[in-house]
Amino acid sequence: MTTADDIAALWLRRYHPADADAVRLVCFPHAGGSASFHHPVSARFSPGAEVVSLQYPGRQDRRKEPCVTDLGTLADRITEQLLTLDERPTVFFGHSMGAALAFETAWRLEQKGAGPRTVIASGRRSPSSTRAEEVHLRDDDGIVAEMKRLNGTAAGVLGDEEILRMALPALRGDYRAIETYTCPPDRRLDCGLTVLTGEDDPLTTVEEAGRWRDHTTGPFRLRVFAGGHFFLTQHLQAVNGEIAQALAPGRPAPTA
Repeated sequence: MTTADDIAALWLRRYHPADADAVRLVCFPHAGGSASFHHPVSARFSPGAEVVSLQYPGRQDRRKEPCVTDLGTLADRITEQLLTLDERPTVFFGHSMGAALAFETAWRLEQKGAGPRTVIASGRRSPSSTRAEEVHLRDDDGIVAEMKRLNGTAAGVLGDEEILRMALPALRGDYRAIETYTCPPDRRLDCGLTVLTGEDDPLTTVEEAGRWRDHTTGPFRLRVFAGGHFFLTQHLQAVNGEIAQALAPGRPAPTA
């Protein structure tokens, strides 16, 4: 294995085999999240899709590496790794911070003629919708309180408080990256854009989610679910249905 292969293996995780002609699904975890969060998605779509889940520095087996606390820099590094993959139809799925990161990575790849055909942005307001947020400046208890407010632990995101506190460096770094992120209002994708949001998400209003429409020249779809920030764990089948439609565009999206 070459050094380049070693680096790619750090960033790009595959949990199940895929057919040689499979489409590709790239999963971008949320703040504090890890590649393994998307293991069930990989199981669901293998072998018809090659599911690649990103592992950011600073968590799990990469916990000794410093977090990348600038979203643009993180998108640059992910872009470098995705450009090493063979060409095939590709869909991006990102939740929360992962949605903004999927958008920025897709934009960079489009500048190089290698963008995905669809980005699914879940649980995140549009890139140009800004709020004053400073969770990354809180003490440890303040960050833990924020995760509990979002029901992240109840959603199985971090398990229990002991594990949550072990994840604090990654959480703080990711919050810094997303809370200091800014996007030019005229930055747009050419690919399709599907936006999923929870109607009671304290971090994203339905109006803010709808503003994603301004960030693509391609087909746009907005779907609102009952629930809060981690609505996707309550509506797993329907969210998987949206992914399935993006992977196989001729298949109608479910309404349930």
